[in-house]
Amino acid sequence: MTRIQTDVLVAGSGIAGLTFALKAAEFARVVLVTKKNRVESATNYAQGGVAAVFAQEDEFALHAGDTLLSGAGLCHRRAVEELVREGPERVRELIEWGVRFSRDGASFSLGREAGHSARRIVHAEDLTGSEIERALLAAVSAKPQIQMLQDHFLWKLAAVTEPGTLRPRCGGALVLDVPDQRWMEVECRAVLLATGGCGRLYRHTTNPEIAMGDGVAIGWEAGAAVANLEFVQFHPTALYPTGDQAFLISEAVRGEGAVIRNRGGEPFMERHHPAGSLAPRDIVARAIDAEMKRSGEPYVHLDLSDLDTERVRSRFPNILRGCAERGIRIPEEPIPVVPAAHYQCGGLLTDWDGRTSLAGLYAAGEVACTGVHGANRLASNSLLEAVVYAERAARRMEADLHAVSGVPLPSARSLPELRTEGEDPASIEERVRDVMWEDVSIVRSEERLAIARRELDGLVKLPVARDGTASGAMYARQVEFAREVARLIVRCAQRRRESRGLHFTETYPHRDSERYLRDTVLAR
Repeated sequence: MTRIQTDVLVAGSGIAGLTFALKAAEFARVVLVTKKNRVESATNYAQGGVAAVFAQEDEFALHAGDTLLSGAGLCHRRAVEELVREGPERVRELIEWGVRFSRDGASFSLGREAGHSARRIVHAEDLTGSEIERALLAAVSAKPQIQMLQDHFLWKLAAVTEPGTLRPRCGGALVLDVPDQRWMEVECRAVLLATGGCGRLYRHTTNPEIAMGDGVAIGWEAGAAVANLEFVQFHPTALYPTGDQAFLISEAVRGEGAVIRNRGGEPFMERHHPAGSLAPRDIVARAIDAEMKRSGEPYVHLDLSDLDTERVRSRFPNILRGCAERGIRIPEEPIPVVPAAHYQCGGLLTDWDGRTSLAGLYAAGEVACTGVHGANRLASNSLLEAVVYAERAARRMEADLHAVSGVPLPSARSLPELRTEGEDPASIEERVRDVMWEDVSIVRSEERLAIARRELDGLVKLPVARDGTASGAMYARQVEFAREVARLIVRCAQRRRESRGLHFTETYPHRDSERYLRDTVLAR
């Protein structure tokens, strides 16, 4: 057992965790743990960009209006207004940290994506996330106040009791040092979770293998409330066949004029929404799902034939390369696409400054439910939300820590055993992914949700490290987290007896704003 002391513990090395760490380093000592290599995060796979108001013909009210419309009535207006108002400043700060965005002369090269009424997507070709990750990691490496621990897994949070009160507060965590196969106790004054989403709960996903829902499960286990987990966004255009991790075809391709067609060449999206192929993601994903079920075909086509070849090469070099590697010549040939699980709109319930319902615990990025996305995330608002609300959480934490004195964290009385007998975690993970894809996917029903809940509740045996190693124990614990988050998603979905945004159920196919124009909150 190793014990370290710091001011702030950050879990996660994506855009939210790195942004927060850079900000927190201005007033505190920071330890940042990441369970994999530091560049393995959902941020690294983000193609589209950061939505922010820079064009002369654009304005904050338009960006806010697009976000509110996409969120189907559940966005928190104040959260949205703060997001769009602070967005340009945060983009400029990314540039100061070394991010190289694409430009047209002295101005940003601004893209447009589905649901946006103007060009406002600041991007780095079609590898924006990778470029942001590169720059932020370099900036973090230059900060002696930040200690980054790679291949360290956040096992659970630890609570202390605030002096003079009976109120629990997050005061540290138990961390597994995977390479050295040892336990580490981290004593701190506050924790920020920036662990990303839960896309790997589904059979077809655009997410990296680390996206198992860890942060939601860890926060819930510690006593923090969750909200809106029924709203899982499926990206409508993942390259078919998807494989274990789908290759994403950015919405920016449709923003440039690509059209979704069925195998017969018909542009069917106009039957579902006036904006056609530029409709919001939830509508596009359901329309594609319905078209595939109607035709019996396993995919639809994304047609780029009307796009200028040189524009495709300059704007989408990564997509061009990825398609070429799979034998698809764009823009001449259409891209076969299917929906895949992409983004978690709900998460740990936070206020507008990143504070969860557990004192001392903050959250930012995809793991958090800030109220920005409502029932459906507007394209390219995720990276923006991560930087805006990570910065706000850092500001809030700096103020909060002035009123918090360090409370010694009691040593762990017992440590988890690396047991070798029990249920194979791989079999549990596969069952969870099958259940979620079959019963809690793009189109749901009360009957299918009930089946899913029984199946997930029936997975009562805890997964174990079959090989007795730390890496095996980490995997088993992640599968345990995945099962718990899957159960929370089903519970939230069963509570919402209407269809809204990303939650569509055949049992209740219409909106019911009289009873359900509110967040779905689960609390201990």
